[in-house]
Amino acid sequence: MEEKETCFECLERRIKSDWSDQLQFCYGISDSPLPFGSSAIVQFSLSNSSPSPTSQFILSYLPTHSHHCFSKYIDQYTLQNGEETEVSSGTGTGGTYLSDTLMGESQFLSNGMGYECCACNHCGKFSCLRTITALAPLTYVGISSYSGFQEHASSFLSGTLEDHILSSINLLIQGKASGRDGVNYMRLLGVPSFDENSIPGCLRHPNIAPVLGLLKTPGYINLLLPRTPYTLENILHYSPNALKSDWHIRFLMYQLLSALTYLHGLGVHHGNLCPSNVMLTDSCWAWLRIWDYHRLGFNLCFEHGKSNSSHIPSRVGCSVEDCSSQGLYADLKLSPPLDWNSQFNRWWRGELSNFEYLLFLNKLVGRRWGDHTFHPVMPWVIDFSTKPNEDSDSGWRDLSKSKWRLAKGDEQLDFTYSSSEVPHHVSDECLSELAVCSYKARRLPLSVLRMAVRSVYEPNEYPSTMQRLYQWTPDECIPEFYCDPRIFYSQHSGMTDLAVPSWAGSPEEFIKLHREALESNRVSCQIHHWIDINFGYKMSGPAAVAAKNVMLSSSEPAKPRSIGRRQLFTKPHPSRQVSMQGIQDRMKESAVGQHQAHEVETEKSFLYKSTCLQELEQASSFSEHAQHLSPVYCHAQQNLLKQNPSFKESQTENLERSASNPHDISNYCRFSPDVDLNYLLEHIDMQDDDSTGYQELLLWRKKSCLSRTSSKEDAEDIFSVGCLLAELYLRRPLFCSTSLGMYLESGVFPGLMQELPSHIKILVEACIEKDSMRRPSAKSLLESPFFPSTVKSVYLFTAPLQLMATNGSRLQYAANFAKQGALKAMGTLAAEMCAPYCLSLASAPLSDAEAEWAYLLLKEFIKCLTPKAVKASVLPVIQKILQASYSHLKVSLLQDSFVREIWNQIGKQAYLETIHPLVISNLYISPHKISAAAASVLLICSSEELGVPITVHQTILPLIHCFGKGLCPDGIDVLVRIGGLLGETFILKQMLPLLKHVAHSCIGVSSMNKPEPMHSWCSSALVDCLMTLDGLVAFLPGEAIVKDLIEDQSCLHVLALTQTNLEITVLQVAATTLMAICQRIGPELTALHVLPQLKVLFDELAFSQEISNGSGSLGKSLKVSKSKVNGEFQLESRMDLVLLLYPSFCSLLGIEKLRQCCTTWLLLEQFLLRFHNWKWEYTGESPRSGVENVIAKVPLLSKGSTSDYSPAKLLLNGVGWSIPQSQGIRSSKNLMPQRRLANAHQSSVQTYESASKHFKTEPWFWFPSPAASWDGSDHLGRFVSPKDEFPWKIRASILSSVRAHQGAVRSLAVCQDENTVFTAGIGPGFKGTVQKWDLTRINCVSGYYGHEEVVNDICILSLSGRIASCDGMIHVWDSQTGKLISVFSEPSTDSLHLVSPLSSSTKIGADHVDMLNSNTSSSGVLSGPFDESLYTCMHYLEEVEKLVVGTGNGSLRFLDVSQGRKLHLWKGEFSESAFPSLVSAICSCGSNKEQGNGASASQSWIAAGLSSGHCRLFDVRSGCVTACWRAHDGYVTKLAAPEDHLLVSSSLDRTLKIWDLRRNIPTAVTFKGHTDGVSSFSVWGQDVISISRNKIGLSSLANSADEDGQHRIIPQKLYSSDHGSRNVSVLSSISIIPFSRLFLVGTEDGYLRICC
Repeated sequence: MEEKETCFECLERRIKSDWSDQLQFCYGISDSPLPFGSSAIVQFSLSNSSPSPTSQFILSYLPTHSHHCFSKYIDQYTLQNGEETEVSSGTGTGGTYLSDTLMGESQFLSNGMGYECCACNHCGKFSCLRTITALAPLTYVGISSYSGFQEHASSFLSGTLEDHILSSINLLIQGKASGRDGVNYMRLLGVPSFDENSIPGCLRHPNIAPVLGLLKTPGYINLLLPRTPYTLENILHYSPNALKSDWHIRFLMYQLLSALTYLHGLGVHHGNLCPSNVMLTDSCWAWLRIWDYHRLGFNLCFEHGKSNSSHIPSRVGCSVEDCSSQGLYADLKLSPPLDWNSQFNRWWRGELSNFEYLLFLNKLVGRRWGDHTFHPVMPWVIDFSTKPNEDSDSGWRDLSKSKWRLAKGDEQLDFTYSSSEVPHHVSDECLSELAVCSYKARRLPLSVLRMAVRSVYEPNEYPSTMQRLYQWTPDECIPEFYCDPRIFYSQHSGMTDLAVPSWAGSPEEFIKLHREALESNRVSCQIHHWIDINFGYKMSGPAAVAAKNVMLSSSEPAKPRSIGRRQLFTKPHPSRQVSMQGIQDRMKESAVGQHQAHEVETEKSFLYKSTCLQELEQASSFSEHAQHLSPVYCHAQQNLLKQNPSFKESQTENLERSASNPHDISNYCRFSPDVDLNYLLEHIDMQDDDSTGYQELLLWRKKSCLSRTSSKEDAEDIFSVGCLLAELYLRRPLFCSTSLGMYLESGVFPGLMQELPSHIKILVEACIEKDSMRRPSAKSLLESPFFPSTVKSVYLFTAPLQLMATNGSRLQYAANFAKQGALKAMGTLAAEMCAPYCLSLASAPLSDAEAEWAYLLLKEFIKCLTPKAVKASVLPVIQKILQASYSHLKVSLLQDSFVREIWNQIGKQAYLETIHPLVISNLYISPHKISAAAASVLLICSSEELGVPITVHQTILPLIHCFGKGLCPDGIDVLVRIGGLLGETFILKQMLPLLKHVAHSCIGVSSMNKPEPMHSWCSSALVDCLMTLDGLVAFLPGEAIVKDLIEDQSCLHVLALTQTNLEITVLQVAATTLMAICQRIGPELTALHVLPQLKVLFDELAFSQEISNGSGSLGKSLKVSKSKVNGEFQLESRMDLVLLLYPSFCSLLGIEKLRQCCTTWLLLEQFLLRFHNWKWEYTGESPRSGVENVIAKVPLLSKGSTSDYSPAKLLLNGVGWSIPQSQGIRSSKNLMPQRRLANAHQSSVQTYESASKHFKTEPWFWFPSPAASWDGSDHLGRFVSPKDEFPWKIRASILSSVRAHQGAVRSLAVCQDENTVFTAGIGPGFKGTVQKWDLTRINCVSGYYGHEEVVNDICILSLSGRIASCDGMIHVWDSQTGKLISVFSEPSTDSLHLVSPLSSSTKIGADHVDMLNSNTSSSGVLSGPFDESLYTCMHYLEEVEKLVVGTGNGSLRFLDVSQGRKLHLWKGEFSESAFPSLVSAICSCGSNKEQGNGASASQSWIAAGLSSGHCRLFDVRSGCVTACWRAHDGYVTKLAAPEDHLLVSSSLDRTLKIWDLRRNIPTAVTFKGHTDGVSSFSVWGQDVISISRNKIGLSSLANSADEDGQHRIIPQKLYSSDHGSRNVSVLSSISIIPFSRLFLVGTEDGYLRICC
């Protein structure tokens, strides 16, 4: 007799009673569609003073049975110890060591417990004590209490349970004495090999779910397990892409087999190995759950009984007698077996209600009672306006439309679908958490409502009536409105009961009528439409579009999810047999007595036989197609508990041996001296190329028969392994009950077997062998060639990281092992797979010691990973660290040496896109002093190598944009020192124009009527600007300072001083920095250029009202000196400028000269004498001022600075830079180089002329200042990514031009450092040449001259230094030496094996010849006689380091340039014309994405443009053509993929098109405007620059259409920046230099032009 389970409300009350109200009940766990169960998810908060983290656990109530060994085990330990006991090898309060556990075994056995284990369903290799201890070594056993629960859970969360094991492994790796734990743990991982005969110990296997507690309450054992965020069932249902590759599937299966090998070695079989019992942690590490909710305690077999069947009592109800929910589900007929086929058939025949069938569908999709984020969903069937009446159409809801559609309307949904970037109708689930909590608001705690609905509880905001509730929500209904009247009654004061409609007298009556409406014939006729929308075929594809039910897809499809949408059916759901059901029901009601009952049965049989055959066939077909909803993973074996005499004798012998010598544990505790660091490195070394050979698997299959399973029960687990393996590849179950029955009866494999890859099929066939004893053992599967060495290496490396240890111990282990060469030994693929398990540890808050380990670990991964893996795995971690608050690790990552390692591995472009902006962010908005110092040193050290254009756009401009936004002194110091490093020309040409621009903008804003925040920002920005200028003048000669900062009434400082509405702080900075400049240029130039501009200021101050009347702050008592802060003179009013400026100029110029230049000197001196007791006295020496400290810095900027601060010195590590400016005395003297100090008295004019004379020899002499195109409004923009926030303003100006080739420049390729460019063009004798250009001074440094034909394309092969150039053949050569490495060519057309019959002609069609010759600017095409076997264009697939090249017959050839060999050939169908089209352009998904978004995405498609105007889309995995369409009316000249779903194409038909590939048929946005063919274009971010003859065209991917709906390109000619002349050369090629904000064009007459 099956026991009744507890309803979730009673379970919650029991948990609170047994434990505490502090233990929060989250939701119950049920194996049935109803809210009954004995397990729950609970949550508690750690009691810390800081905000405590929360964690969830599984708490299961297992009934005790005195005759079961497990119950005896618990009782024995509870009685022996009286209090809780830890069965563990580790230390801890109240714990028992392993020796104590085993010593107690004799008493355990002497009481008779061990000998009663013959009833247990396991092989009896070891006693129950040993077996249970081996399976649950960390378990606390005792009486339940909340304090005990909290202690056990806290130990788990803190990572102390298994920290001693990881410490032992760390010592083992370091070659120190480590004890036995490390070596014994390695034995669990198969080192030296997996052993099924070893004696079990007290270490938890890393792939078996840990049991934290076995705690007794009256009549129950409480099982406490950690809850993992996912199960394998979740992954298969909601995010199958989380299993990213075939390798990840193998790794998962390896973990499960490792756990099974351990179980089988203990003599225990699992019995219910299915996806729901595979728990997955945050890192998707697998835990096999062996502790079953229902059956644990009955025996040591962890099976449910029959496969995948749930146990539901004959009468549905709660086991608690006085439960208020006793009658809520009494009428339900759900009964086992709960497989979909039987339930569907019962519902279709009318034997199961709509309510029950819908509950069952909810269970199939994973919805769970009580979980508000994924609650069971039901349809609204009426709108509550009138009482439901089947004879009337009013009041019934249209079930053929979703509730979302009914609430929003078709017009709004159509607009959403057409206007969204990702087309969709529905943006949320059909039942949201907000809706569920609003529905149940009257019964939920207020804390839940505040969290899920609104933080401020307002009872009147919740709908008060059912009709209002229906109208308010776009979501569907919940089951409670059909079965539970308690949902209407409020338990909160202030919130009224939910009012039922007027046609229902009470909630109970409403529930009855509402349920009758759900079960009515009208609803039964339509309910299948609702099922199609929420569970069926209308969830995807064209049917979803037609039903306006397209859901917004996840932005991260590969991210694991525990909830989501699961589509159950792909065919329309059949309608219910309503008419027959109604007749049967009415006949049953009228039938009285046995005779009438017999007539009813006869009539029922007749009606059933007369049912429409078409409907029967439809239902049968539908049932067959959905058989995957009833998966079967094992089949019941007969007489499992029967054991033969020899079996029982061996069992008894083993137990007696254990009892006779309980202290002999030498076999377990033996130490294996062979397992040391060298052995581990040898074991982890990659031995093969990770390719599983078919023949190797066949050979293994033959040998596996020799390694049979030891028992039928173990063989049953292996059968489940085969089913799991097949499902992981098929994405659907292999067996249902029907197909399994056929297989067991006749040996016929299910049809799905044919869809498996051949090597997987071999393994699956071995696992599901009909003869169970011929199935391979788990150990044999582990050692099969199916698992490559990378899987085993990664498992060995990552398994210790899954120990319940502290993050510090894990980090130390990973860093130590990596430092010893583990990552290098296992290879790049295995290291990449280890990265997610290790690098997450580095981004957590760390101590200084842990930071050192994290730094070492990051460096090791950068060295051992491929550039693609570094971008995907390491860079996000570095970004997270740099974005966090100060840490020792952040300072380490800001070292120049670390950044250079990143440059060497991934290139400078990826660094500039992802890391560089974050380095700058450490200099503003409350930066930490040490982090800012490290960031400033890094920026200074890297500026020279990055080059002037990148430094200006990526460092100088972002820092200037930070003016006024909290830029720290180190940020200003970066600007000053970069200026000093790059020299006078850089300062004069680049920095001064920008700073003057900022200053004028700020002064202009200050004089306007702007809001106070704007004025405050302008004042702060002006202070930063003046401080930067003050530092830069130390590197300039006096004449240059006068010419650029002072001449022509242009002195910024004087302009600022004359502003009457600037803050006092700004005036002080302007005055002090002006005096510094005057001292720098000397008294003569000061008197000549500065004093005349100050006349207006001195006149204003002399005749001010304060001087005349003595009012304001000056009218107080006479003062000898003004206030000082930190020894620096502080202005208190504008009149204080007199004291700050006049005495200083007296000291600099002398009183006589000052009086000559200042006509109001008498008034000013009288003011100074009267209010400040200042009087000029001639002493015969150089004049001195009474105010000594007039040249002072801004107090706010220098406050707290000390000259003896040392951390920055440590950061520099001998780079050659002095202490950053904020850490020392910041003055003109300190900033000026020693060489300039030595020559400070030389002629300023001579120095400046010398600088001008050598200007043309300076590096980057051609690069202009960006100030010319910089609007003042730009300065107000926010600082984020330069590309995204600061639009690129293209001026179409030619900055420099050089003759690169004698003939046309066919192709351009820019290196990632943006300092080097390669040009391919026509050289002497019309042969192709490739030139390498250094953009620093625009000179050719080398070239390659091995081509005999014209070079039509060139490609840089990643960071290897190799170049590929195409002249019909592919030449791969070294860019440093110019030496040829390899040549690739295609055999002649006659020798091609894969040629289409239509492509046998060796001549191209006349129309294509016309296209080639119509515009010579389109030449990436051959100029000689055309041959279909020649290569036409190239594209480098950086992710896989392969080169794909187009051919003259429309094929794509793949080349492995690193190995020097040709790979596969992809052919397209030539149906577009009678002649084959040559491939004129190639791109791949994500290939252009690196320029715009950093790390490029993995390619999923390759696009090929053809000379016929067609485009083909190839699937990367299969090589099949997924789409082919006529893209243009002419030759396709260029393709690019700026986003995964976008394709940009250009053509000689004068159009540029942007294709959206998310549609079934690609749709285009067409840009027109060019009057000639578009020969090429280049993309950066959202900007597209196209070329057509001698014009360029600018367009944007985000541009909206004009008023007439057209997208236009406005062509413009390039102008020379020197004399404004137009470019008349025909443009042939273009390439963008993104981070320098420049672009290059090649011309038909051989010129290379640099433009901006």
